[in-house]
Amino acid sequence: MDTLQTILERRSIRKYKPEPIPVEDLQHILEATRQAPSAANRQPWHFIVVDDPQQKLRLAQACNNQMWLADAACIVVGVGLPQVSQKWYRVDVAIALENLVLAARSLGYGTCWIGAFDPEQVRRVCGLRDEFDIVACTPLGVPDATPAARMRKPWAEVFSANVYGEPLEP
Repeated sequence: MDTLQTILERRSIRKYKPEPIPVEDLQHILEATRQAPSAANRQPWHFIVVDDPQQKLRLAQACNNQMWLADAACIVVGVGLPQVSQKWYRVDVAIALENLVLAARSLGYGTCWIGAFDPEQVRRVCGLRDEFDIVACTPLGVPDATPAARMRKPWAEVFSANVYGEPLEP
């Protein structure tokens, strides 16, 4: 699948088939994550791939009891390392997670950005020290249902030419 098609067809998946992800596919997805750009190439991140069924259940509970997360093959926890890059680490982790999301979609897998979680509970479940910052989580697995595209704001509400409010023609 080409990049633009991948971006345009990506959806937040909240229902997964109980199927594993082949090792080669998971490696490709994680390598795309690792190759993400970061400020000054500091790579202030760590990603925990949770595939143990009991651990997925504990993590789903820590994510505001969104128990459907545990149905995915795994849940990836994006962790920021502020001690490596204090100013930009959250943005850098988000960029790397977006690489993961797009790589997963390009291979036919689903994801869903999860920002609703109890950081202390996730920290305990994942064995993280206090200096680590959980940025976001995502399930990763074989979609069991793919929702239709949702409405987007009109072009004129999103883009301006040169200064705010100056129309940019599509």
